[in-house]
Amino acid sequence: MTHSPLPPALPNTDRTRHRRLREQGSLDRGALEAILDASFVCHLGVVVDGHPMVVPTVYGNDRRNLYFHGSVAGRSLIASPRATVCVTVTHIDGLVLARSVFEHGVNYRSAMIYGVPRPVTHPEEKLEGLRCLTEQAAPAQWDYARRPNRKELAATVLLALSLEEASVKIRAGGPDDGDGPDAALGIWAGVLPLVSTWGEPETDPLLPAGSEPPDHIGTRSGTRLG
Repeated sequence: MTHSPLPPALPNTDRTRHRRLREQGSLDRGALEAILDASFVCHLGVVVDGHPMVVPTVYGNDRRNLYFHGSVAGRSLIASPRATVCVTVTHIDGLVLARSVFEHGVNYRSAMIYGVPRPVTHPEEKLEGLRCLTEQAAPAQWDYARRPNRKELAATVLLALSLEEASVKIRAGGPDDGDGPDAALGIWAGVLPLVSTWGEPETDPLLPAGSEPPDHIGTRSGTRLG
């Protein structure tokens, strides 16, 4: 399926307008794509049976849609096809430790996506959406493992959320109190980075002895997430 690309600038809507810490906001769609590319788990905010629920789930994206599935949220969204949801993706890059506790902060990259998700029913798009979801977490795994059969596809609820309306915020750098009165306190200040890396693959003990992970899995060991 081919589609024209979304505009390079994110829309400045009432839901996405940056009201606080505007200097950390971005309207660059490229920044949104970088945040989405760096992870594979999102949090889906949805109302289920009249109560708010935030569901963690894996996702994939094709630059136009965010694809995700979750049984509880999926049933609710199908029952309320016009319900608006909010999906968030957040990366923590470090603690910003200032001279004053009041000035402490977090270096982060975050995105919030708003819209009305739609159930994916077309077989071709459903397969492509599941491919995006799989490849987002484990590149090259779609062509390595067995793909879903018809029964599995029929039992899977896949939803697509347009990436048209989104809000992006990014905070980077050190503390902001280096030129204030607290600078004379002689207290250490700086950033404590947080980095996530992939560990060594753990082979299923039910596999034959000597089974080794494929290269696309094994070579990720020691590499940085995102």
